[in-house]
Order: sequence, then C-alpha cells, then structure tokens
Amino acid sequence: MLRNLIFLFGFFIVLGSCKQETQKKVTIREDVAFLASDSLQGRETGTAYEMEAAHYLQERMKNIGLLPKGNAGTYFQTFSFKPKTDPHSEVQFVGGDSTITGTNVIGFIDNKADKTVIIGAHYDHLGMGGEGSLYADGEAIHNGADDNASGVAVLLNLAAKLKDTITQHNYLFMAFSGEEMGLLGSNYFSKNPTIDLSKANYMLNMDMVGRMREDKTLSISGTGTTPIWGQVLNSNNPGFKLVLSESGMGPSDHTSFYLQDIPVLHFFTGQHEDYHKPSDDSDKLNYKGMEMISDYILSVLYDLDDDDKLAFRKTKNESEDTPRFKVALGVMPDYLYDGKGMRIDGVSDGKPAAAAGLQKGDVVVKLGDSTVVDMMSYMRALSIFKEGDTTEVTVDRNGEKINATISF
Repeated sequence: MLRNLIFLFGFFIVLGSCKQETQKKVTIREDVAFLASDSLQGRETGTAYEMEAAHYLQERMKNIGLLPKGNAGTYFQTFSFKPKTDPHSEVQFVGGDSTITGTNVIGFIDNKADKTVIIGAHYDHLGMGGEGSLYADGEAIHNGADDNASGVAVLLNLAAKLKDTITQHNYLFMAFSGEEMGLLGSNYFSKNPTIDLSKANYMLNMDMVGRMREDKTLSISGTGTTPIWGQVLNSNNPGFKLVLSESGMGPSDHTSFYLQDIPVLHFFTGQHEDYHKPSDDSDKLNYKGMEMISDYILSVLYDLDDDDKLAFRKTKNESEDTPRFKVALGVMPDYLYDGKGMRIDGVSDGKPAAAAGLQKGDVVVKLGDSTVVDMMSYMRALSIFKEGDTTEVTVDRNGEKINATISF
C-alpha cells in the first residue's frame, strides 16, 4: 500500500506542476496505463484500490478544469448497498455492517445552458476475480484495460476537448462505480441525481471501446431512443463499420438513464478472449481506435449542440425475447458479426465446443435441426437442449462446411 501511495503522490505532483506550466496533456494511453496497472489490483468496488482510482480520477477532472458535482461540493458520490446479481432489479441501498460502499466520481462543465449532456463510463472491475470472472485458475489481478479503463480514458479525453468549446450545453462527466455488481453506481445516481435530470438532454456511455478491429467495426446501441440518432450517427461517421441496435436496455450503465426516459447511446468495440480475465491488459488496446471514437463522439456533440432537446422514445427490450438456457456450448459469440450464422470469437477449454473441435472464427450455421442465421436463431436453437443431450453442429470454416458432434 505504501508503494501505491508513493506512486499516487508522485503523479499528483506531476499534475500540479503541469498546471503551472502549459498544462501538459495526459494521453488516453497514460490514463489506461494507470487505471489498468497492477498497483490498483483490479479496482474492485468497495476496496481501497477502487478509492485510489477514484482519487486519481478526481485529480484528473480537477486538472482539466471540471467543477465538482458529487455530494457536498466534492467530486465523490458514495453509496452503500447489499450486493445484487440482477442488473435490472431494484437495488437495496442501505447502511450497516454487511454493506459495501462504492464511489461515483463526477465532474461538470457549467456553460449556464438549459440542457445538459451526461457522458459516462464505469471505472470499477473484478479485483482478483471471483464472481463474473472467466478465469479458471484461481485468484489473479483482473486489470480490466478494455473493461473499462478504455471507456474512462475516452471520457477524460472528451472532457478536455469540451472544456470551453461547445457551449450551448452543460456537460456532466461521470465515472461509475459498481457496474460489475449490477449497474449500481449509475442506478444510484439516476435516483439520487446531483443535477436536475429534467434538463438532461441525452446520455452517452462508453464501455469496452479499446479493442477496435482492423475493419473499424463499432457497435452503438440505443439508436431507437430518439428519432434523430440514426441520421446523426451516419452523417458524422468518419469511416466506421457501424453496427446499430435500437434497444436502450443493455448490460451497461446507459440502461439506468434510459429507465429515466433519457435518450442514450452505448459505444462498444466488441467482446474478445480476454474479457473478464487477467489477460485484459493495456498493451492489447487499439489507442488510435480510441482516439477515433473520441473524435467521432465529439463530432456528434457538435452536430447536436444547437438543436432542440431530443425527444425520448421507448424501445423494445430485446432481453425479454432472449431464450433461457439449460446448457452452454462454451463459446464466446462475436456480437459484431453481421454475416449469416453465429461466428465464434473464443472457445472455452473443457466445454462442449472445445471437445467437438470447434475453433475461433468458425461460423455456426446449423445446430441440431435448426438453421442458424443470426444470434437470436442460435440462442433459440441452443435453448432446446438439456444436460446429457447430444446433437450435430455444422460450422463454416473458411468456406468449408464441417460437421461435429456436440455433447452437453
């Protein structure tokens, strides 16, 4: 702990000296390097390591020139809770010995405007593993570089760009705690806001934006939450392969604001084999891709600056249509794949897919008697089976159809 405090003290001295010079720009790479360092032990909600990250974010916001917008004139909004696993259930925020305390970090650009844009990203992660981890070999530091030091670094980058530039909106920047435990920090803020939420125009959420692929695929969900999103996103697109989804509900913090009737967008560059594992490290991120996303979001903000307040629109909750499963194939789907079938982005050791010889990059086109044309048809096909069943699977591997036997 002493080494960590010395590291932090040294960094804050650097921040202070930057202010007196020409205010040295802190890069996206530098923010990720600190937040995803071993010294923060995975930033688990309620730990001293999370608080180290919170103090770092506070100093970064202060250095950028953001005003404190937490509780009692600080950058912090704390909340105590009993952990829940269902991200869409009511959270019991209480005090007492059996609770955990998380800390949202909140900064504000006050342009004296009538409308406010909320920009958020969660900074907590899984600590040494535990529930939610996909690592099977015991405890290890889960640095969470993509999940979600990447989103927080883009948030800070946007804050610096927006200071004293786009002035017809106010901007609230929020690094959420408790996301991995069920969207707790954003849920708490949405019900205990430190601004007037009736003046919130829309909310942008960045969660896992650090692993852009060579084809520049960018997933954006929430596009149905106001009629204008599709037009604005496409007209400002600098060359991304956009995968758009209308639903305002999803497994990240934008959901908490959608449920308050606020238009939302969630930016995401896709799942990968390092998701929720100790191998999600900063050297694997695409920093040029993150800069592109930051610039893209900035262009969207510019485009909407002089528009009227966006009209909120409810969307279909896609999760309600998701079939329930009794078994798992043991693969990570490629959620950004837009071809026919379900492309495998990773295979878990010791699971049915691995035993059948399926590989990363295989496209499942048939499971049992069901043809697989997309993610939903794959899930419907899988939901039919129970433990002990055996069936056939057909995959497309580099243009060749391969049949294999799956035993659940």
